[in-house]
Amino acid sequence: MPELPEVETVKRGLSPAMEGARIERLELRRGDLRFPFPANFEDQVCGRTIIGLGRRAKYLLIDLDSGKTIISHLGMSGSFRIEQGPVSQTPGDFRHERSKDEKHDHAIFHLEGKGGERRVIYNDPRRFGFMDIADRSELQNNPFLFGLGPEPTGNELSAAYLAERFAGKARPLKGALLDQKNVAGLGNIYVCEALWRAHLMPARAAGTLVTKTGKPKEPLDLLVASIRSVIADAIKAGGSSLRDHIQTDGSLGYFQHSFSVYDRESLPCRTPGCGGTVLRIVQAGRSTFYCPDCQK
Repeated sequence: MPELPEVETVKRGLSPAMEGARIERLELRRGDLRFPFPANFEDQVCGRTIIGLGRRAKYLLIDLDSGKTIISHLGMSGSFRIEQGPVSQTPGDFRHERSKDEKHDHAIFHLEGKGGERRVIYNDPRRFGFMDIADRSELQNNPFLFGLGPEPTGNELSAAYLAERFAGKARPLKGALLDQKNVAGLGNIYVCEALWRAHLMPARAAGTLVTKTGKPKEPLDLLVASIRSVIADAIKAGGSSLRDHIQTDGSLGYFQHSFSVYDRESLPCRTPGCGGTVLRIVQAGRSTFYCPDCQK
């Protein structure tokens, strides 16, 4: 499933084509994805101008001049592509073959803006993605967004904040970080990478990073810095194009070439001077990759 850096990459790729454009027509080629499309979806967006694109956790937010916001989730295999004229441009050194079957093009935004007409097409072979629409002033109460924790790159995420969330908790550290109520947008790949950078064992109890008085221990400060750095590096590299994720221009991200532990089972640890070997365990049904020598 695309994680925060992938969704951020999609947002940045779509912004030049969508921001300031008028939605002339929304073409829905089926009635549902993971969930049914909102009632009267076409009527709510047609004729509206897109005033901005945003992101919350793994959700893409498309703000309209009506005060409404389209909420989009890519699911497992969803992607957007931009077409202008009869040709779909897909530059990039690494390319992922897009579905050419029209049955996978489920929603098409026909736009008019600077530079003429264009189409932004949502393609989703597995149909695990979805779209919703809500009043922008009520987004915090939307069922998909309600209760999400702070963004991993925002000022609200701090060692003191995590100490408050982790205090007294025997829950494994990896599971605590994947909990979207603790930190919004973190997924399996980047939690593994952040824990490696912080030299922390994924199965370690979250509460062991907090003192008896509720203060963060030094490793928790390093963990926060590691979360920030791994997300920033992945966004800069264009995300991690595993399985179905592709950028809006069709090219793959490059961060997968920089993985230090994820999907590197039996390979040497990349911590200088470590000499350990990356292992894989399963936690809550997901693969966890770590170095038993330098992660404690």
